[in-house]
Amino acid sequence: MGWTYVFWAAFVEIFWVLGLKYSDNLWMWSGTVVALIFSFYFIIKACAVLPSGAVYATFTGSGAAAIAIIDFTLLGEPFTFLKGLFILSIIVGVVGVQLTTGADQKPLEKAPTSKGGRA
Repeated sequence: MGWTYVFWAAFVEIFWVLGLKYSDNLWMWSGTVVALIFSFYFIIKACAVLPSGAVYATFTGSGAAAIAIIDFTLLGEPFTFLKGLFILSIIVGVVGVQLTTGADQKPLEKAPTSKGGRA
């Protein structure tokens, strides 16, 4: 379930990043803020069951790759072979992180603290 949360966080990230660029009134900015809140909610949920480094690397990498692909295909940004190669390397890295991080690898738990005395 942790990787599902990461997917949704990255998917929603597309909307708030585009909102940062294109929002020009209160309603659009409100939608951008709501998308940002949902994105980080999903990240928090994913970090509860997966290592936070793997979650953050996958979230930022997949979101960056998705935004770049949208820029090239829908928003008219110029595409070059090198840009495509670097985006492909991001995608390969994201897949590598996911393949080498299992859901059974839980984040470190907090160490117990002693009550009323010195630790």
